[in-house]
Amino acid sequence: MTPISAATLVLLAVVIVTPAQAAGVRAPTEKVIYSFQGVVASDGAYPVSSLINIGGTLYGMTNIGGASDYGTIFKLTTAGAETVLYSFQGVVASDGAYPEGSLLNVGGMLYGLTGNGGAYQVGTVFSATLGGTETVVHSFRGIDGIGHVDGAFPSAGLTNVGGTLYGTAGGGGELGGGTVFKVTSAGTEKTIYAAGTNGGSIDASAYSSDLLHVLGTLYGTSYYGGQYGYGAVFTVQPNGTESVVYSFKGSGAGDGAYPWAGLVDVGGTLYGTTIYGGLYGYGTVFKITPSGAESVVYSFGGPGVGDGAFPWAGLIGVGGTLYGTTEQGGANGYGTVFSVTPAGVETVLYSFQGAVASDGAYPYGSLLNISGTLYGTTEQGGASGYGTVFAVKP
Repeated sequence: MTPISAATLVLLAVVIVTPAQAAGVRAPTEKVIYSFQGVVASDGAYPVSSLINIGGTLYGMTNIGGASDYGTIFKLTTAGAETVLYSFQGVVASDGAYPEGSLLNVGGMLYGLTGNGGAYQVGTVFSATLGGTETVVHSFRGIDGIGHVDGAFPSAGLTNVGGTLYGTAGGGGELGGGTVFKVTSAGTEKTIYAAGTNGGSIDASAYSSDLLHVLGTLYGTSYYGGQYGYGAVFTVQPNGTESVVYSFKGSGAGDGAYPWAGLVDVGGTLYGTTIYGGLYGYGTVFKITPSGAESVVYSFGGPGVGDGAFPWAGLIGVGGTLYGTTEQGGANGYGTVFSVTPAGVETVLYSFQGAVASDGAYPYGSLLNISGTLYGTTEQGGASGYGTVFAVKP
């Protein structure tokens, strides 16, 4: 994601949500747990990343802000006590800059990706201790003109498969369409597949998602590419064998278009979201079998029906129901928390109110379930306009 300019800074929030409404309980209420303060407090700003849970404490990242304004790693108690663990330094230290995808906890060590920065300024893999000591594990090179062809500009998170980390980069690779890579904790990195090198125009392109590991196969989505140019679901084996499982057809066919987030496995069926497409053009929830049989579970109706619009985030499954966020739409246009059943029954659990209520606005990341309560972030909104962590309870 492109860093947001200072002129458009808005407060971010983290929220908690419970699956109450889908269970027939009265409508949830929302609570902002923490409002980011941005440059005023050298705090984080614009948390576009999803949260993770380590022992009841929330860990996440902000896209900008911190001591050097290149983003942060932070921790937060559910009571709202926030600590900046690390401020990225960007070009000053050949450090990472502008992190997006969620963190990964491997034995008490945090791993993640930055979309810029590093020795070649096209992104990094980094590690960080829970105390905030950060190390660049790998600096992506992109296509550097001296014989190195690497990934560039990663925007997702990492997946741990037997101690080796796998991820995607949206740019770089032999044809510039992105890469799937693996990297060890010691920093040995290898591109296992570059977009466009197997299938030309029908291949996936602009990899954007976390990878999902299912029975030895990695599944992901690409924002562009596929047979029709609207994105694809693809598989890749750890040895680099890649295949497009499904190509999205776009709004004209009532299908989804431009998937950004990763997939979730619910009982052997994979579920995901597309930002656009569907019957009304405001995005979809879809399901797909590992063999490639795809169908739209729900098409968002957008502002005209007070529904959500443009789901950038992935889904989580809780008790057989799927939960997610839309970046826009809802009753006030600032986004929603929603639930949807596998049969396609969708419910808006909460509509963000934005600046009117010092509430969050524009949720971008996926939700986190802790004992039936859902936590999330909003990219903007909150008391200072720099985003929030929020909670919704019945």
